[in-house]
Amino acid sequence: MFAVNEGRLSEPPARLGETELGLYRWVARNGKMDAGLAAIELGLTPGALEAALASLTDLGLLRANADDPARLRPVDPDLVAAVVTTSMESAIRTHQAELHRTREQFADLRDHYRENLRRLPAGFEVIPGPQEVRAALTLAAQECKHEMLTSQPGGNRNPEVLQEALPRDTAMLARDVRIRTLYHHTARFNGPSQAYVATLSAHGAQYRTRHELFGRLIAFDRRLAFIPERGDTWGALMIREPSVVSYLCDVFEQEWTQATPFSDAATDGLELVAKDIDRTILRLLATGMKDATLARRIGMSLRTARKHIADIMETLGAESRFQAGVLAARQGLLDEESLHTASAD
Repeated sequence: MFAVNEGRLSEPPARLGETELGLYRWVARNGKMDAGLAAIELGLTPGALEAALASLTDLGLLRANADDPARLRPVDPDLVAAVVTTSMESAIRTHQAELHRTREQFADLRDHYRENLRRLPAGFEVIPGPQEVRAALTLAAQECKHEMLTSQPGGNRNPEVLQEALPRDTAMLARDVRIRTLYHHTARFNGPSQAYVATLSAHGAQYRTRHELFGRLIAFDRRLAFIPERGDTWGALMIREPSVVSYLCDVFEQEWTQATPFSDAATDGLELVAKDIDRTILRLLATGMKDATLARRIGMSLRTARKHIADIMETLGAESRFQAGVLAARQGLLDEESLHTASAD
C-alpha cells in the first residue's frame, strides 16, 4: 500500500485504517508480532491480518527482528513520520515555488493586457470562455458588499452549475449581501432549481419568475455587470461603464416588479401553471414569432415548445397558427390586441 525508498515517498501516504492502527497497538503492547495470537485477540481474518501487516511493514512501522527475522517488532512512529513528512514537505515547497513562478509570469503579462483593453470602449471587457467567466464571477462575488441582481433565462438549470454557485451565494448572504434572482416560470418544474431556491431562500435570498425575460444578467453592487458575449462562445462581456450598468439594473427592476414569487408548479397547481404557459405561447404565436425565438423567450427547449404548440392547436382544433389565435380569442384565452397584431403582421 505504501512505499518508502531511500527516504523518498513514492506516493502520498493514505490514512491508516482502524485495523492497521489496532494491529500496531497490539504489537507495541506485546513487544513483538505473533500472527496467530494477534488474529485471535483482534478478531481478524487471515486476509485482513495479512493486508494490515503489509501496510505497516511497507510504511516502515513494523520491521523484522534481527535475531528472529520471522518475527516483527514495532518501530518508533516519530522516526517513520520524519521520513514521510520530510518528503511531503519537500514536495509542497516545490509546488509552492512553481506556483509563485507561475503567478509572477502571469503578472508580467498584466501590463500587456491592460494595453489591449485601451483599444476597447472604456468600461467594457470581454471574458473569453466559461472557465474565465466563472473565475471573474467568483472574484466579483467575493468583492460584492451590498447586492447581487441576476436574471437567469431557461427552465432547466445545470445541477453542476448550481452546485458551484451554492457556496459563492451562501458566502455573500452570510455577509448580508442582498440577492435577488429572476427565473422563467418553467424553472418551477425543474427539481434542481426548486431545491436550490429553497436552500438559498432559507438564508434570505429572493427569487421571482416570469414567463418572459429580457436576457441573462448578473450585476454586483450596481457597479459591475456581466452579460453574454454575442454568439455561442460561452464568454461574457464585463461592464463597468456606470450609465450602462445603471440602465441594465433599471431593466431588472422593471421585470422584478412584474414578476411573481418563486414557487414550484405542484404548489400552484400543475393544471393552472400549464394553462398560464399556454396563454403565453398563444400570445407570442399571435405576434408571428418563430418557434426558436419563442422557446428562448419562455425558457423552453425548442422541442418542448413545439410540442406545446402542437398540443394547443390540437386542443383548439386549429389548422393554422392564425386560426389558433382566432379560436383562442373567442374562448377568452387571447386578448383582441394580440390577435390584431398577428393580423397586421
